[in-house]
This record gives sequence, structure tokens and C-alpha cells, in this order.
Amino acid sequence: MFWDKKMETLKSKDLEALQLKRLKKTLRAVQEIGFYRDQFARAGISGSKIKSLDDVEKLPFTKKQDLRDGYPFGFFAVPLKQIVRIHTTSGTTGKPTVVGYTRNDLDTWANLIARNMTMIGGTENDIFQNMVNYGMFTGGLGFHYGAEKIGMTVIPSATGNTRRQIEMIRDFGVTTIHCTPSYAMHLSEVAEEMHEDLPSLKTGIFGAEPWSDNMRHTLEDRLGVTAYDSYGMSELFGPGVAFECPERNGLHIWHDSYLVEIINPKTGERLSDGERGELVVTPLVKEAMPLIRYRTGDVTMVMEDGCLCGRGKKLARLTGRSDDMLIIRGINVFPSQIEHVLLRIPEVGNQFMVYIDRINHLDEMTVEVEINRSHFSGELADLAKIQKKVVKELHDTLELRTTVKLVEPGSLPRFEGKAKRVIDRRSDM
Repeated sequence: MFWDKKMETLKSKDLEALQLKRLKKTLRAVQEIGFYRDQFARAGISGSKIKSLDDVEKLPFTKKQDLRDGYPFGFFAVPLKQIVRIHTTSGTTGKPTVVGYTRNDLDTWANLIARNMTMIGGTENDIFQNMVNYGMFTGGLGFHYGAEKIGMTVIPSATGNTRRQIEMIRDFGVTTIHCTPSYAMHLSEVAEEMHEDLPSLKTGIFGAEPWSDNMRHTLEDRLGVTAYDSYGMSELFGPGVAFECPERNGLHIWHDSYLVEIINPKTGERLSDGERGELVVTPLVKEAMPLIRYRTGDVTMVMEDGCLCGRGKKLARLTGRSDDMLIIRGINVFPSQIEHVLLRIPEVGNQFMVYIDRINHLDEMTVEVEINRSHFSGELADLAKIQKKVVKELHDTLELRTTVKLVEPGSLPRFEGKAKRVIDRRSDM
């Protein structure tokens, strides 16, 4: 049974006991991994010294570079003959991160996805179109098997051929879609060009990149869906780690399957609930590739209050990543902040690109954004007025001077996978 109602109602004491039991099992499992044997020996610790959940702070962190250094199979805790599937991460330079799964891992992962989708009302009566990559990226197959476990009718449409995607939504009566928010925005633009209303749609699941509440409202208006945020990471199975419930105010992480910490990314110090920092996760139910205190690089916080739905503490929606945060003239900037500003300005569109250059030893940021033709009369004076408004709004939010270039609608790149909106050219100078 993929949906265990008991997990929603576990008392805090019982949940902590379950987490500790599973943590100790994970610590025994990682002894099969050379990296952890060396790390534990160097720190003078062992699994037997972990008596409480607070003791997890005694354990070393695991970083993405550690996984790359272990390429290809250095972090597998079981023999290769027990690995029934391999995925790799996307969007990185150099060697990818390799992730392995046992048969039981795949079933556990599908269960987590099924939990998330039933939490937002998904049933066997839904028709689910999965518009993400079905290759080495975990997003496609992860949602595919979770949706099938519920009994949904699954359409594995993958990415690309947007007009055909829209035809399938219309012809098959699709009720639920899954894709990146940037592709959903492109989908809505093409549907508008095709004069398609897509009335069967009711639910949109969007993830793999940070997106703002302003984008949520835009997608809901344009596609007629209720939009839910999905968070995951290949190293932690893939999608399904955390998900919005119908309250849509923070992401539920399944505490029976993951032990969560928030740390100061510079010092490694653990932060309290309500303090924003880097998300650190210890998965508690992985067989092939158990990890200890994995630094995700994602910036969030544990929200202080519970949830009206009764599922316990949540993570705040992610505001960006600590490791791709931009530092412009000493100011920290996340691309999601720029998006948030632009989406509240009706005179410009939803597509933008950011370029970072170093000119005369100073960092300069240029934002290209498509103009919204419906708010432009054709007068040059109007263009100047819109440009000035965008510059001011960005400065007020970022406390940073930027150059803004208005470009023609449809002229900026569209992305089927994760949007790559920032090009940092400082290293080329």
C-alpha cells in the first residue's frame, strides 16, 4: 500500500524514534562505501556513537563534488548486480553524478511520488501527461511510475513538439500535467497562438527550477490549472522529496524518509526553524546509494508552524541555490528575485535572460526582457518609460544598478528542460 495514513499522524516522539532507527540502519549501510569509512575514521566517530537525532551533527557532510570524485560507482553500497537502474544528473560540467537504484529503491521512490500526487487529489480517474525528459534525468521516470501506481492514465509525451503536446492535452482530455515552470509558460504561449483553451486541465505540477508565486498566478490564469510546486534531487531519489499540499504554503518533506537540517552555508552551523539557510538532507530509506548529511545547495528554511492539513512541519519554497547565487559588486542576487520583479510588471513579458560581465574591473549585470506588445503603443517615449520602470523596480528589490534591454516578444530562447537564464561571462574576461 503506497499511501500509509499512519505516516501523517505519527506523534513527534514516535516519528523521532522511527527516524533514529532508520538513521542507524543507514549508518551501517554506508560502511560499505569507502568514502564514509575514511571520513568516519578521520573524524574518530562511528555509528554506535549516534544515540539521538541531535548526534547527527557529529557526522561529516557529503558534497556534490564528493559524488563526482566517486565516479562512477564509488558511492554504491550494494554489489552492482543488485543495481537495476542507473540515472545521472543533468546540467553539470565535467563528470556527472551517478545514482543507482535497487528494485526496492524504485518501489520506494514510486511510493513517495504517489503520496505526493494523492495528497493533491490525484486518482485513477486522472489522465496525466508527463512533459519532461525521459532520459538520464530522473524527473520523467520518477513521476511516470508514481502516477501508474495510483492508477492514473499516463501519457509519456516527454519534451519538445509543443503543438503536438497541446493537441494531446485536447484530444486525450488530459487533467494533470508535469513539466518545468518555464516550459509551462511556453506551453501557455503556444496554446494562446493556437487559440486552444484546454478546458480539461485542472492540475499543474511544476518543478526542477525555482519559480515565484507571481509565475504561479500567471500559469494558473493562462492554463486554467491549480499549480503545485514539486521539489526533488537525483541524489535523494529524484522528484518526490517534498511537495505542496492543497494549502500551497510551503513544501511537505516526508520525515519518515528524510532527516532534514538547515545550516549556515558558510559555517556549517545548524540553524533553527524560521532561519533561512542551506538544506541538508540524510535520506533514511535508500539501499543502493545511502548518503549522510548531503548538502543540497538549495536555500530554504523549516517553517515554524505546522500545516492545516496535519502533515507537520514544512519547508519554505526554495529561493535559489547557495552554489549558483550571483554575487554582483558584493550583493547576493538570486535569479528567482529577478523573475519575481519582472512578473509583477505588466509592461514586460515572462521571458528574460541575465548576462554578467566584468567591465573596467567592475561587475555589470544586463537583463534582457521581452516587451509585452499589448502594453506598448509603438511610441519610443513609451519604450523609454517602460525601461525606466523596470530599472527602478530591479534596483528597489536588489539594491543594485542594472542595465535593462527591452527585446521583441518571442525573441528570447525557450527551454524544454531546466531554464538557463543566467550567463556569467566574467570568467571569459
